[in-house]
Amino acid sequence: LYFSAQEGFLNFYHIKDQQYEIKVCADISQPISSLIFSPDYTSLLLVTDQGTVYSYRPVHSGEAVKLLDTSSSCFLAADFLTPGNNYCVSVTISGEVQVWSLEDGTFLSKLSLGIEVHVT
Repeated sequence: LYFSAQEGFLNFYHIKDQQYEIKVCADISQPISSLIFSPDYTSLLLVTDQGTVYSYRPVHSGEAVKLLDTSSSCFLAADFLTPGNNYCVSVTISGEVQVWSLEDGTFLSKLSLGIEVHVT
């Protein structure tokens, strides 16, 4: 079980029978607003309130890698662009949909919806 709290830590609960162990997997020092697993569960996107997206690969147990920082564009949400785990899509309040490479955070494309977007 992966979870985060306002402190900006990605935590892992390993639960077996009546026993559990808590492990801190990553410290990104920003409140995490959402965690999104890739379709094949090999990658985890960590999305912060400030508009930064990190990638964490549980199998590698390394650090969370900053993929993109959209803090200047009123970022709302991100998710994997399927099929595969190579790209993610984000959306801003102004209705701009953006596609990013998960390999290195390269901005690839954008589409303006022409309307303001809200999360409910």
